[in-house]
Amino acid sequence: MPVALTGATGFLGLRLLRQLLGAHRSVTVLAHAGSGDALHRITRFLELTGAPEPLVAELPARIRVVETDLERPRLGLSAPAFHELADGLGAIWHSAGSINLEGDLPQLRRTNVDGTRRVLELAAAGRRKPVVHHVSTAFVAGARRDGVAYEDELDDASGFENAYERSKYEAEKLVHAWSREHGRPVVVLRPSILVTDLPPHPDLPSHPLQVIERILSDVRRTAGPEHERPQHERPQHEGPQHADPAARHPHGPGPDRRRLRTTVPRPRIRLVGQPDGRLNLTQVEHAAEVMVRLAGRTPSGGVDTYHVVHDRDVPVRTVVSLLEGLAGMSIDLVAGKPDAPSALEALLDFYPGMTAYLGHRRRFDDTRVRTLLGPSAVSAPVDLGYLWSGLGPEEPVPAPTPPPASPTAVPSDRYA
Repeated sequence: MPVALTGATGFLGLRLLRQLLGAHRSVTVLAHAGSGDALHRITRFLELTGAPEPLVAELPARIRVVETDLERPRLGLSAPAFHELADGLGAIWHSAGSINLEGDLPQLRRTNVDGTRRVLELAAAGRRKPVVHHVSTAFVAGARRDGVAYEDELDDASGFENAYERSKYEAEKLVHAWSREHGRPVVVLRPSILVTDLPPHPDLPSHPLQVIERILSDVRRTAGPEHERPQHERPQHEGPQHADPAARHPHGPGPDRRRLRTTVPRPRIRLVGQPDGRLNLTQVEHAAEVMVRLAGRTPSGGVDTYHVVHDRDVPVRTVVSLLEGLAGMSIDLVAGKPDAPSALEALLDFYPGMTAYLGHRRRFDDTRVRTLLGPSAVSAPVDLGYLWSGLGPEEPVPAPTPPPASPTAVPSDRYA
């Protein structure tokens, strides 16, 4: 069956493409016009991740690259080229999108909502009536931080943590409306936070958590050590100091974490969060495999939604330990915003999309996936060592943050 994929050079898209190449003879890659050599980036990914040499050698014959613009009508193609593309497809995978947690809503809508609309127009124009596989996110559940999020739920009653979540929610609503209007099946795949233990490489897409590390390091560099404590806590004789020269620049090399640990004092910051909170982090390689396996099932005819999540959540304290080690900070989780924030804490207030998740305790129900796939739906553990490996450490994994003296009990189910 001829299949097309958007976002094929992204963090998830590259893994999806590898899985699709295992299920299909050829794949049409809908690459962003002007983004560079998509085939070269795909080839480098497969080389760097140990793909068999015969598979790499076959790529030019098995991948067709079509340059498109998801924000323009007909994907920026001429009418004949658009209809020729549509008529040749039996399935469309839409993985492209922006995951910018600090982005503004208009821009995110252009990428995530309008991009979905253009893909649905392509599907509607195809004579073969291709099945659409739409990659959404489990975080369309919004700002509800406790309880259980179910696959069939899709509402905005609780609001959203950021514009990214809202844009993905609006894209899913568009998918539902299109399915009803055309009487066509759509498979919606909702992954949680995707991670990997593959170390960073300049020829690979950035690990999503690298964004958080860069924000923390940039905030620290901008504020400087003299601003690391609230004003009222600084000794009067304390003179100005220079900003940490080892902090990471957003486009430069990583920090010298050994120097950061031994010669630069670790600032202590307070972030709003739940000490007994938990987040769902899933290996991106496993998520891609599960998605393609689910796509092999006969769709119901309407919208089939699947939570592609880990069977065990990661404690927020583990994530905090990771951030402490990466950014050279000590983090205290507090119930509310500090009354007298330090300069570092004030700067972090500009990034609410990042820090909001430290207060989450909800879980995502994935009964449907586990029922269909059985034990193979279960993932390998995601622990501090796994996360540390995927962010290119220069030192051994840091010790986890010790629990409070009287920790709040965590439910003893499989999501704890």
